[in-house]
Amino acid sequence: MKDPTDLFAESGVPEESKPSGKPPLPARMRPKTLDEIGGQEHLLGPGKLLRRIIEADRFTNLIFYGPPGCGKTTLAEVIALATRRRFERCSGVLSNVATIRGVCETAKALRNSAGTVLFIDEIHRFNKAQQDVLLPHVEDGTITLIGATTHHPQIFINTPLTSRSLVFELKPLAIDAVRMLLLRALTDTVNGLGRPADHVESEALDFLADICEGDARRALTALEVAVLSTPGKVTLTDMEECVQRRMVAYDRDEDGHYDTISAFIKSVRGSDPDAAIYWLARMLEGGEDPRFI
Repeated sequence: MKDPTDLFAESGVPEESKPSGKPPLPARMRPKTLDEIGGQEHLLGPGKLLRRIIEADRFTNLIFYGPPGCGKTTLAEVIALATRRRFERCSGVLSNVATIRGVCETAKALRNSAGTVLFIDEIHRFNKAQQDVLLPHVEDGTITLIGATTHHPQIFINTPLTSRSLVFELKPLAIDAVRMLLLRALTDTVNGLGRPADHVESEALDFLADICEGDARRALTALEVAVLSTPGKVTLTDMEECVQRRMVAYDRDEDGHYDTISAFIKSVRGSDPDAAIYWLARMLEGGEDPRFI
Protein backbone atom coordinates (compact mmCIF):
# COMPACT_ATOMS: atom_id res chain seq x y z
CA MET A 1 0.00 0.00 0.00
CA LYS A 2 1.39 3.38 -1.02
CA ASP A 3 2.18 6.16 1.42
CA PRO A 4 -0.49 8.89 1.12
CA THR A 5 2.27 11.46 0.58
CA ASP A 6 3.34 9.54 -2.53
CA LEU A 7 -0.18 9.81 -3.89
CA PHE A 8 -0.10 13.57 -3.49
CA ALA A 9 3.26 13.78 -5.20
CA GLU A 10 1.97 11.75 -8.16
CA SER A 11 -1.17 13.87 -8.45
CA GLY A 12 0.76 17.09 -8.91
CA VAL A 13 -1.02 18.85 -6.03
CA PRO A 14 1.09 21.84 -4.89
CA GLU A 15 2.95 21.24 -1.63
CA GLU A 16 1.17 24.18 0.05
CA SER A 17 -2.26 22.75 -0.81
CA LYS A 18 -1.72 19.37 0.86
CA PRO A 19 -3.51 18.64 4.15
CA SER A 20 -1.59 20.30 7.00
CA GLY A 21 -3.67 19.37 10.02
CA LYS A 22 -4.33 23.05 10.72
CA PRO A 23 -7.81 24.23 11.71
CA PRO A 24 -9.97 25.67 8.91
CA LEU A 25 -9.37 29.29 7.92
CA PRO A 26 -12.44 30.68 9.77
CA ALA A 27 -11.15 29.19 13.03
CA ARG A 28 -7.59 30.43 12.48
CA MET A 29 -8.74 33.96 11.67
CA ARG A 30 -11.09 34.29 14.63
CA PRO A 31 -10.56 37.80 16.11
CA LYS A 32 -8.92 38.16 19.52
CA THR A 33 -9.89 41.77 20.31
CA LEU A 34 -12.92 44.01 19.87
CA ASP A 35 -11.12 46.10 17.26
CA GLU A 36 -10.51 43.03 15.08
CA ILE A 37 -14.22 42.17 14.89
CA GLY A 38 -15.73 43.17 11.58
CA GLY A 39 -19.19 44.71 11.47
CA GLN A 40 -21.72 45.01 14.33
CA GLU A 41 -21.02 48.74 14.68
CA HIS A 42 -24.50 49.19 16.16
CA LEU A 43 -23.27 47.18 19.17
CA LEU A 44 -19.50 47.64 19.21
CA GLY A 45 -19.03 51.13 17.79
CA PRO A 46 -17.56 53.89 19.99
CA GLY A 47 -19.94 54.72 22.84
CA LYS A 48 -22.33 51.83 22.13
CA LEU A 49 -23.76 49.96 25.13
CA LEU A 50 -22.19 46.56 24.56
CA ARG A 51 -18.73 48.02 24.01
CA ARG A 52 -19.04 50.20 27.10
CA ILE A 53 -19.98 47.34 29.42
CA ILE A 54 -17.21 45.11 28.04
CA GLU A 55 -14.52 47.78 28.38
CA ALA A 56 -15.73 48.65 31.88
CA ASP A 57 -15.91 44.93 32.80
CA ARG A 58 -19.45 45.43 34.02
CA PHE A 59 -21.31 43.12 31.69
CA THR A 60 -24.06 40.84 32.92
CA ASN A 61 -25.55 37.73 31.34
CA LEU A 62 -25.89 38.13 27.59
CA ILE A 63 -27.88 36.50 24.82
CA PHE A 64 -26.72 37.03 21.23
CA TYR A 65 -29.37 36.55 18.58
CA GLY A 66 -28.50 36.53 14.89
CA PRO A 67 -27.92 34.51 11.71
CA PRO A 68 -25.07 32.01 11.23
CA GLY A 69 -21.62 33.46 10.63
CA CYS A 70 -22.30 36.91 12.10
CA GLY A 71 -19.83 36.53 14.99
CA LYS A 72 -21.77 35.33 18.04
CA THR A 73 -19.18 32.78 19.16
CA THR A 74 -16.31 35.10 18.30
CA LEU A 75 -17.78 37.92 20.36
CA ALA A 76 -18.24 35.63 23.38
CA GLU A 77 -14.60 34.52 23.21
CA VAL A 78 -13.37 38.11 22.82
CA ILE A 79 -15.41 39.17 25.87
CA ALA A 80 -13.82 36.43 27.98
CA LEU A 81 -10.35 37.46 26.82
CA ALA A 82 -10.98 41.16 27.33
CA THR A 83 -12.30 40.65 30.88
CA ARG A 84 -9.78 37.91 31.81
CA ARG A 85 -12.40 35.33 32.69
CA ARG A 86 -12.32 31.57 32.29
CA PHE A 87 -14.16 30.49 29.17
CA GLU A 88 -16.28 27.35 29.19
CA ARG A 89 -18.19 26.30 26.11
CA CYS A 90 -21.22 24.03 25.85
CA SER A 91 -23.46 23.09 22.96
CA GLY A 92 -27.23 23.09 23.02
CA VAL A 93 -27.07 20.01 20.81
CA LEU A 94 -24.43 17.93 22.62
CA SER A 95 -24.54 19.03 26.27
CA ASN A 96 -26.90 17.70 28.95
CA VAL A 97 -27.87 18.56 32.52
CA ALA A 98 -24.90 16.66 33.95
CA THR A 99 -22.50 18.64 31.76
CA ILE A 100 -24.01 21.95 32.85
CA ARG A 101 -23.88 21.00 36.53
CA GLY A 102 -20.26 19.91 36.21
CA VAL A 103 -19.24 23.22 34.64
CA CYS A 104 -21.13 25.19 37.28
CA GLU A 105 -19.57 23.20 40.15
CA THR A 106 -16.10 23.89 38.78
CA ALA A 107 -16.94 27.57 38.38
CA LYS A 108 -18.17 27.68 41.98
CA ALA A 109 -14.94 26.13 43.27
CA LEU A 110 -12.82 28.64 41.34
CA ARG A 111 -15.06 31.61 41.98
CA ASN A 112 -12.68 33.37 44.38
CA SER A 113 -9.75 33.18 41.97
CA ALA A 114 -11.39 33.60 38.55
CA GLY A 115 -14.81 34.41 37.17
CA THR A 116 -16.27 32.06 34.58
CA VAL A 117 -18.03 32.83 31.32
CA LEU A 118 -20.24 29.93 30.25
CA PHE A 119 -20.96 30.17 26.55
CA ILE A 120 -23.82 28.01 25.29
CA ASP A 121 -24.04 27.74 21.53
CA GLU A 122 -27.52 27.11 20.12
CA ILE A 123 -29.04 27.66 23.54
CA HIS A 124 -32.52 27.41 22.01
CA ARG A 125 -31.90 23.65 21.72
CA PHE A 126 -32.01 23.31 25.51
CA ASN A 127 -35.40 22.25 26.81
CA LYS A 128 -37.09 24.00 29.72
CA ALA A 129 -35.58 21.70 32.34
CA GLN A 130 -32.05 22.23 31.01
CA GLN A 131 -32.51 25.99 30.94
CA ASP A 132 -33.92 25.96 34.47
CA VAL A 133 -30.75 24.26 35.74
CA LEU A 134 -28.84 27.42 34.82
CA LEU A 135 -31.05 29.79 36.80
CA PRO A 136 -29.61 29.45 40.34
CA HIS A 137 -26.03 29.69 39.05
CA VAL A 138 -26.89 32.73 36.94
CA GLU A 139 -28.79 34.24 39.85
CA ASP A 140 -25.94 34.01 42.37
CA GLY A 141 -23.20 34.99 39.90
CA THR A 142 -21.40 31.66 39.89
CA ILE A 143 -21.29 31.93 36.10
CA THR A 144 -21.79 34.72 33.62
CA LEU A 145 -23.94 33.26 30.88
CA ILE A 146 -23.53 34.11 27.22
CA GLY A 147 -26.04 32.31 25.03
CA ALA A 148 -26.06 32.28 21.23
CA THR A 149 -29.11 31.51 19.14
CA THR A 150 -30.36 31.91 15.59
CA HIS A 151 -33.94 31.90 16.89
CA HIS A 152 -35.91 34.68 18.52
CA PRO A 153 -35.05 34.59 22.25
CA GLN A 154 -38.49 35.69 23.43
CA ILE A 155 -39.98 32.58 21.85
CA PHE A 156 -37.32 29.89 22.21
CA ILE A 157 -35.67 30.80 25.53
CA ASN A 158 -37.38 30.71 28.92
CA THR A 159 -38.60 34.06 30.21
CA PRO A 160 -36.80 33.72 33.59
CA LEU A 161 -33.51 33.39 31.70
CA THR A 162 -34.09 36.28 29.28
CA SER A 163 -35.25 38.50 32.16
CA ARG A 164 -31.83 38.04 33.78
CA SER A 165 -29.95 38.79 30.57
CA LEU A 166 -29.31 41.55 28.10
CA VAL A 167 -30.42 40.51 24.62
CA PHE A 168 -28.46 41.85 21.64
CA GLU A 169 -29.32 41.22 18.00
CA LEU A 170 -26.35 40.74 15.69
CA LYS A 171 -26.85 41.58 12.03
CA PRO A 172 -25.45 39.87 8.92
CA LEU A 173 -22.11 41.46 8.08
CA ALA A 174 -22.12 44.25 5.51
CA ILE A 175 -20.35 43.62 2.21
CA ASP A 176 -17.52 46.02 3.09
CA ALA A 177 -16.96 44.26 6.44
CA VAL A 178 -16.81 40.83 4.77
CA ARG A 179 -14.40 42.10 2.11
CA MET A 180 -12.12 43.48 4.82
CA LEU A 181 -12.11 40.10 6.60
CA LEU A 182 -11.35 38.30 3.32
CA LEU A 183 -8.44 40.59 2.51
CA ARG A 184 -7.04 40.22 6.03
CA ALA A 185 -7.26 36.41 5.80
CA LEU A 186 -5.68 36.40 2.35
CA THR A 187 -2.62 38.43 3.36
CA ASP A 188 -2.08 37.26 6.95
CA THR A 189 1.20 35.32 7.03
CA VAL A 190 0.68 33.80 10.49
CA ASN A 191 -2.87 32.44 10.59
CA GLY A 192 -4.12 33.31 7.13
CA LEU A 193 -3.22 32.22 3.62
CA GLY A 194 -0.09 34.37 3.32
CA ARG A 195 -0.73 35.59 -0.22
CA PRO A 196 -0.29 39.05 -1.71
CA ALA A 197 -3.45 41.15 -1.92
CA ASP A 198 -3.60 40.80 -5.71
CA HIS A 199 -3.48 36.99 -5.60
CA VAL A 200 -7.29 37.11 -5.83
CA GLU A 201 -8.83 39.40 -8.41
CA SER A 202 -10.70 42.37 -6.97
CA GLU A 203 -13.85 41.30 -8.83
CA ALA A 204 -13.61 37.83 -7.27
CA LEU A 205 -13.35 39.29 -3.76
CA ASP A 206 -16.31 41.59 -4.45
CA PHE A 207 -18.34 38.66 -5.72
CA LEU A 208 -17.57 36.51 -2.68
CA ALA A 209 -18.25 39.34 -0.22
CA ASP A 210 -21.66 39.86 -1.81
CA ILE A 211 -22.83 36.29 -2.38
CA CYS A 212 -22.06 35.01 1.11
CA GLU A 213 -25.08 36.95 2.48
CA GLY A 214 -23.19 38.41 5.45
CA ASP A 215 -21.91 35.00 6.62
CA ALA A 216 -18.22 35.45 7.42
CA ARG A 217 -17.66 31.74 8.04
CA ARG A 218 -19.00 30.81 4.63
CA ALA A 219 -16.95 33.54 2.93
CA LEU A 220 -13.68 32.49 4.57
CA THR A 221 -14.30 28.81 3.82
CA ALA A 222 -14.90 29.59 0.14
CA LEU A 223 -11.79 31.79 0.02
CA GLU A 224 -9.62 28.99 1.43
CA VAL A 225 -11.02 26.49 -1.08
CA ALA A 226 -10.48 28.90 -3.98
CA VAL A 227 -6.90 29.80 -3.07
CA LEU A 228 -5.72 26.29 -2.23
CA SER A 229 -7.37 24.63 -5.22
CA THR A 230 -6.46 27.17 -7.89
CA PRO A 231 -2.97 27.25 -9.41
CA GLY A 232 -1.94 30.86 -9.83
CA LYS A 233 -4.16 33.89 -9.49
CA VAL A 234 -7.80 33.37 -8.47
CA THR A 235 -10.15 34.86 -11.04
CA LEU A 236 -13.84 35.67 -10.87
CA THR A 237 -14.61 32.46 -12.77
CA ASP A 238 -12.60 30.42 -10.27
CA MET A 239 -14.45 31.99 -7.36
CA GLU A 240 -17.84 31.39 -8.98
CA GLU A 241 -16.99 27.70 -9.30
CA CYS A 242 -16.02 27.49 -5.62
CA VAL A 243 -19.21 29.17 -4.39
CA GLN A 244 -21.49 27.86 -7.16
CA ARG A 245 -24.70 29.49 -5.96
CA ARG A 246 -26.19 31.95 -3.51
CA MET A 247 -27.71 30.17 -0.54
CA VAL A 248 -31.15 31.32 0.53
CA ALA A 249 -31.58 31.78 4.28
CA TYR A 250 -34.77 29.80 4.85
CA ASP A 251 -36.14 27.08 7.10
CA ARG A 252 -39.15 24.87 6.74
CA ASP A 253 -40.83 25.20 10.15
CA GLU A 254 -39.30 28.08 12.12
CA ASP A 255 -38.76 31.85 11.90
CA GLY A 256 -37.76 32.02 8.24
CA HIS A 257 -40.78 29.96 7.23
CA TYR A 258 -43.37 32.12 8.98
CA ASP A 259 -41.72 35.46 8.24
CA THR A 260 -41.47 34.69 4.53
CA ILE A 261 -44.99 33.38 4.06
CA SER A 262 -46.28 36.40 6.00
CA ALA A 263 -44.38 38.76 3.68
CA PHE A 264 -45.74 36.86 0.66
CA ILE A 265 -49.35 37.12 1.86
CA LYS A 266 -49.00 40.83 2.60
CA SER A 267 -47.52 41.45 -0.85
CA VAL A 268 -50.43 39.67 -2.54
CA ARG A 269 -52.99 41.54 -0.43
CA GLY A 270 -51.22 44.81 -1.13
CA SER A 271 -51.28 44.17 -4.91
CA ASP A 272 -47.48 44.35 -5.16
CA PRO A 273 -46.62 41.80 -7.88
CA ASP A 274 -42.85 42.35 -7.76
CA ALA A 275 -42.67 41.72 -4.02
CA ALA A 276 -45.04 38.74 -4.26
CA ILE A 277 -42.88 37.11 -6.95
CA TYR A 278 -39.73 37.76 -4.91
CA TRP A 279 -41.09 36.08 -1.76
CA LEU A 280 -42.57 33.24 -3.83
CA ALA A 281 -39.21 32.62 -5.50
CA ARG A 282 -37.44 32.77 -2.13
CA MET A 283 -39.71 30.05 -0.74
CA LEU A 284 -39.31 27.81 -3.76
CA GLU A 285 -35.53 28.29 -3.82
CA GLY A 286 -35.42 27.50 -0.11
CA GLY A 287 -37.16 24.15 -0.70
CA GLU A 288 -40.66 24.98 0.52
CA ASP A 289 -43.40 22.50 -0.35
CA PRO A 290 -45.40 24.00 -3.27
CA ARG A 291 -48.57 22.49 -1.80
CA PHE A 292 -48.15 24.68 1.28
CA ILE A 293 -47.73 27.79 -0.87
